[in-house]
Amino acid sequence: MLPPRVRAGIAVLIPTTVLGLHGLAYGRWIVDDAAITFAYARSITSGAGPVLQPGVDPVEGYSNPAWLGLLSLGRLVGLFDSGAWFGVPDYALFPKALALLLAAGAFAAFHVAASALTSRPAVVTIAAGTVTALVPSFAIWTFSGLENSLLAFSAVAIAAVLARAVTRDELLRPRMAVITGLLAAIAALTRPDGLIYAGAYALVVLILLRRDTLREVVKPVLLGLAVFAVPVGLYLVWRWLTFGALLPNTALAKSQGVPTVEDLAKPADMVGYVGWLTLLAGVVLVGAALLRPSPHRNGLIALAVPLGLAVTAYGVLAQDWMAQFRFATPVWPLAALTVAVAGAHVLSGLAVRGRVVVAVVGVLGLAQSVTLWWDAMDRFRTGPTVPTCVIAQIDGWEFNTYARLLDVRDGSLLVPDIGGAALTSELEIIDLAGLAHRRIAELWSAEDMAGLRDYVFTEAKPTFITAHGTWAKATGLFTDPRMTADYELIMQGRGNREKWVRRDAVPDPARLAAVRAAAQTAAGHWNAAASMPRGSCGPVLRADAPYWQ
Repeated sequence: MLPPRVRAGIAVLIPTTVLGLHGLAYGRWIVDDAAITFAYARSITSGAGPVLQPGVDPVEGYSNPAWLGLLSLGRLVGLFDSGAWFGVPDYALFPKALALLLAAGAFAAFHVAASALTSRPAVVTIAAGTVTALVPSFAIWTFSGLENSLLAFSAVAIAAVLARAVTRDELLRPRMAVITGLLAAIAALTRPDGLIYAGAYALVVLILLRRDTLREVVKPVLLGLAVFAVPVGLYLVWRWLTFGALLPNTALAKSQGVPTVEDLAKPADMVGYVGWLTLLAGVVLVGAALLRPSPHRNGLIALAVPLGLAVTAYGVLAQDWMAQFRFATPVWPLAALTVAVAGAHVLSGLAVRGRVVVAVVGVLGLAQSVTLWWDAMDRFRTGPTVPTCVIAQIDGWEFNTYARLLDVRDGSLLVPDIGGAALTSELEIIDLAGLAHRRIAELWSAEDMAGLRDYVFTEAKPTFITAHGTWAKATGLFTDPRMTADYELIMQGRGNREKWVRRDAVPDPARLAAVRAAAQTAAGHWNAAASMPRGSCGPVLRADAPYWQ
C-alpha cells in the first residue's frame, strides 16, 4: 500500500500529464489577445509604465491584472520575453508551463475536496481530472497564453476549501472566511467576471444556515467580504488614479452591459459540446446525490455553488467571438469534480446491478463526448484563433519594412489585432478594436461607426491602415470616400485584408512601387507562416528581430 501522499501525488500527476499531452496538440500557438498582456508586461518591467507601447498614453487594454503580474514577475527573473529554452521561445514556453502548474494546482484541489467528501479520493481525482484534461475548450484556453488557467485554479480552490470546511464543520471559522476571500480576490483580479466568486462563501453559508447559527454567520461573512474588498479595492483606486476609470477599457470596448434573458440562456449552447447523454447522466447523478441523505451532502452543495456561479458568469458575459467557449474555462473542472463526487456517493449506495447500469451509461456518455471533443480538437488544430506569430509578421515586421522603404519617422498603424503588432512594430499602434484606445472604445460602446470613421480620418490620421473581414465591414472604413482620397492601396490579400498608406507619407511613385513589390514578396512568406499556425516565429518578438523566419 502506497503512503497517502504518494497516492495523492499520483492522482494529481495523471490528469496533469494527460492535459500536458493534450496541450502538445496545439503546438506553440499563442492567441494574439494574450500578446496584448505580454506587451504590457514588457512595458511595466522596462520602466515605461502600464502602456501598450513605450511613449503612448496609459490605457488599461488588459483585463487580467493578476495574470499580468505573474508574467511581469517571470520577465523580471528572466524566464519570459528573454529568448528561447532548448529551442522553444519563452513567450510560448513560460505561459504554457505556468498554466500547466496552475492546472496541477486545480487537480490538487480536486484531491482535497475528494478526500473530504469521498472514501476514494485518488479515484475521484483521476476520473474528474482526466475528463477535464480531455475537454478541448479547457486545454485550448489553458494553453492559449491567456489568464484562463489562473481563473480556473481560483474557482476550483474556492470550491475545495468550502467543501472541506463544510464537512469538518469549520465553515464559520474566521480562517475559512479569510482564505475564500483571498481566493475570490485573485479570481476578480484575474478576469472581471471573477468578481462573481466573491459571493461563493456567503451563498454557501446562507444555503446551509440553521436557526441556531443565525447570529454566528454575520461576522465571518462580513470578514470574507472585507478580505476580498481590500486588494480589489486597492486595485480599483490605482486604476482610477492611473487610467481615470473604474472599469477596464476592454469592458467599454466590448460594450459589456446588463445581461438579457437571452444572454442567461447561453449556457445551453454547451450541451452540444458536451453531449446530451453525458449532460443527462451528470445531472441525474448530482440530483440523486443531493436527494440522498448523506453526511457529505452539504459538502456537495458547497461544490455546486461555485459551479453555478461559473455557469452564471458565462451567461452574463457579452458574447465572445472566439471559438471553443473561451469564457467557460472554470465550468469544466467544477462540473467534472461535482459529478465525480456525486457519482461516488450514488455508486456507494447501489447494488452491483445498479453500478453496472451507471457504469454503462457513463461509458456511453463519455464515448459520445470524446467523439465530439476529437472533432473540436481537430478543427482548432487546423485553424487556431488568431495566432500571435501570424499577427507579428503581417502587422508587425511587414509594416516595419514599409515604413523603412518610405523613410517614415514617428508613423502609426491602425490595426484590429494588436498583440503581436505591439511587440514587434516600430510604429505607434492604434487599436481599431478599441481595447487599448480610450476614444475608439467609447465609439464602439456607443455603436457610432460614423464617429469612428471621423476620428480615424480627421484626428488619428494613421500612416498605415489595415483591417480584414468583420472589422472592415463593421466599421465601413474601406467604403468611406476619404479612404481613397487620403490613402493609397498597398495590396489586398487573403480574407479581404487590405493594406493602405497615407498619400502624404509617400514621397514619390517609385517608393510606393517598392512598397507594393515588398508586399508581394512578403505575401509568400506570410502565407507560409499562416499555413503553420501552431508554430513560433523566432526566439523573441521584437522590432529588431529577424523576420521572414
